[in-house]
Formats: sequence, structure tokens, C-alpha cells
Amino acid sequence: MPEIRAVIFDMDGLLIDSEPLWQDAEIEAFRPLGIPVTRELCRQTAGTRLDEVLKIWHEKFRWQEPGLDEMHRRILAGVTKLMMEQGQALPGVHETMRDLRAAGIPMAIASSSPPALIQAVVDKLELEPYLELTHSGIHEEKGKPDPAVFLTTAARLGIPPEQCLVFEDAPNGVLAAHRAGMPIIAIPSVFDPDDPGFEPAWRVLDSLNAFTPEMLDELKA
Repeated sequence: MPEIRAVIFDMDGLLIDSEPLWQDAEIEAFRPLGIPVTRELCRQTAGTRLDEVLKIWHEKFRWQEPGLDEMHRRILAGVTKLMMEQGQALPGVHETMRDLRAAGIPMAIASSSPPALIQAVVDKLELEPYLELTHSGIHEEKGKPDPAVFLTTAARLGIPPEQCLVFEDAPNGVLAAHRAGMPIIAIPSVFDPDDPGFEPAWRVLDSLNAFTPEMLDELKA
């Protein structure tokens, strides 16, 4: 395998404990409409862009009002508020980024979340000093599991995809990175580590605390 020259992180459920907060925001937004969006349904769409999630729910539940744009606004406002109030860095985030920075490895975030939410999380967790850039799947024609968000991030870093290691917490993201031709370390958040969606990953770890920079040499070997 080629030498790893960059690392790309997903955000939700990997850097910040936000997947339950996304679920809370979705459930709360749909409750007044009498639409039974459950945690299990939310879990199935983890890692998927919000506009695409809403299209899935609209196809399933066929509500009339409010429209998709308004539901998008409500859910995004709800999850942003919850993240700012309750969101915490997941174990090993800062330690991993410090180690990679010390090793001279450039880093980026490639997330399905909108740019404003990505920046809010970067600010809250004080990640700016570690990152070369962030990129939102909102700017792509298709979200994960399409590989575009990862391919664009690699291009902006100036690093070939096969030399970018991706950290992901959800099968949709793992599939996107796999389709981009990138090696993957999976760190499941709301998914079982034995989920077949993690099979393309090089390693499945319990947390970022389990990662060591020596793994970059193992990948190369």
C-alpha cells in the first residue's frame, strides 16, 4: 500500500459525540407532525447528508407541510443548539491530531454536515490549529456513500486518494471512502463493530485512543 501522506476525518460520531444529538433533533422536529421517526430509523441514515435524509423520510411518510427546506432549517437549528450545549470531543481526538501534526501529516475534515455546523464544531473543540481545511458534502452533487466529498478533499489537499487515510464511524462513510480508493480505519459510533458495512476498513477500532502513528507504517507495509 502507498505511503500515507494525509489523514481525512469524518466529523459526526467520530470527532464529536453528535449522532444521538442528530437523532434528538430529527425526532423533535417530526414529533409535532405525528411522524414516527425513531432512533432506529435515524441510525440507519447516520452519515447521510440531511437533505438526502429528508427526501428518504418524505418518500416514506408523505407529509404535506412544512416543506423540506423548512424541515431542514428546523433540524439544523436544533442539532446546532444541542451540539453547542452538549457536544463533547470523543476520546482520543486531540491526542491523535497532536500525534499526526508532530509526524508532519496534514489533516482535513470531510463531513456530510453543512459548512456552518462544521465550523461551529471546529471552534467548539478547538481543532483549527490541526487542520489544513474542511469540506462539506453539501457542496457535492451527491452525499456519502458517493465518494465525491472525499475525492474533493484529497484534491484540495493535493494528495492522491490512495495516500489519504480516512477515519469514519458509519458504513455510508466507509463505503464512500472505499469507492474513493482510500484506506480506512473505522471507529463505529452507533453501529455494531461487526456490521458488514465496516468490512472495507483496514482496521476497526474502539476509539481514536486505540490509534497510534505507527499504524501508518503498518499500512505502508
